Amino acid sequence: MVISRIDTCIIMGNIVAIVGRPNVGKSTLFNRLTQTREAIVDEISGVTRDRNYGKSDWNGREFSVIDTGGYVVKSGDVFETEIRKQVMTAIEEADIIIFMVDVENGITGMDEAVANILRKIKKPVFLVVNKVDNTNRLYDIHEFHKLGLGTIYPVSSMNGSGTGDLLDDVVKVFIKEDDQKEPEIPRFAIVGRPNVGKSTLLNTLIGEERTVVTPIPGTTRDSILTRYKKFNHDFYLIDTAGLRKKGKVHENLEFYSVLRSVRSIETSDVCLLMLDATQGIEGQDINIFSLILRNRKGLVVLVNKWDLIEKDTRTSEEFTREIKAKTAPFQDYPLIFVSAINKQRIHKVLETAVEVYNNRLRKIPTSQLNQVMLSIIEENPPPSIKGKHIKIKFVTQLPTHAPSFAFFANLPQYIRESYKRYLENRLREHFTFTGVPIQIFFRKK
Repeated sequence: MVISRIDTCIIMGNIVAIVGRPNVGKSTLFNRLTQTREAIVDEISGVTRDRNYGKSDWNGREFSVIDTGGYVVKSGDVFETEIRKQVMTAIEEADIIIFMVDVENGITGMDEAVANILRKIKKPVFLVVNKVDNTNRLYDIHEFHKLGLGTIYPVSSMNGSGTGDLLDDVVKVFIKEDDQKEPEIPRFAIVGRPNVGKSTLLNTLIGEERTVVTPIPGTTRDSILTRYKKFNHDFYLIDTAGLRKKGKVHENLEFYSVLRSVRSIETSDVCLLMLDATQGIEGQDINIFSLILRNRKGLVVLVNKWDLIEKDTRTSEEFTREIKAKTAPFQDYPLIFVSAINKQRIHKVLETAVEVYNNRLRKIPTSQLNQVMLSIIEENPPPSIKGKHIKIKFVTQLPTHAPSFAFFANLPQYIRESYKRYLENRLREHFTFTGVPIQIFFRKK
């Protein structure tokens, strides 16, 4: 099996790459095989720009699927050049190639260009003719024998016809391996506004061109999952499409990208929120910050493009003060000044993300929690309301994915928000929850 230095997605068996020219239905087939909507499907040519990874199962055999951008030759489009490189990388990574063509358009010059490449590789290639959704089109598939790639598999990726026969033959090629359980490892999402350097950071971390990087905002439309396993680290990195304000999302395509980025935040453990040092912290950065907090994810703030800033001895302090003032009241999170393109403080990013992940998992013994917090409450009890004295008798950490605490009191309904913030600050002083939102509940004793 061909595997790059960094495992990608859930590589625990065989890898199938779907390749072909633009707009033949690769992403539709990908979504059907993975039973998701991970790949964006649109009639616009070249929608899938990066390699998108998913997991599929057929007759009890699990395998990974790579959806690629459409292969284009002799194009001056900067995206098409990058897409072509991504397709070639996917072919190198995969064990099995599904080459998709389109019965409606017949054989094109681009189909022939891809076929010329695939005939030279020493890997199983399955020639799939898509959009065969009626009997008349079934008779038109035979012209594709000219491509010299053996058996033809007529399918309709839209309604699923023919995909069963295709998968039956695909899994027969798989290398027999013992069943392996997917590892329980952290998921770190790289999020931020468009063009702040998210894909550059991912490519710098893994040491290869995993995603398409151009200076044009909005290059990454899908959320990309990559497994990072080196330097004693083992976790998934998620590169997401840039999040814009809703009013600026004009294309349906970009709308779905934003939804996918939101979903990536929801399914992550820690979010690496990237800011642009040349622009400072803006309103949309605050919106993303708030979204991370609402989902109770771990947070590390990265100020990227730090190499472009003229600095003196107080510059970083001033940046830190401005950013934390705008994100108040939550200020207990790591803030790192980086240059993704120059690899400045990159390893510190990883170490800090792991620390925040561990903070998010931290469980405080109930006895220790009560010993510390009840003495603090006794020194500074909740203020009385309407002559009624509030007494907090007990505190415990709840069995939730992110840190949550329940304080049991005789009159929980009278405890004010300011006292709730006071208790959170005291919790943070005595127990390490840096980078992690905390929830506090008051319950009737």
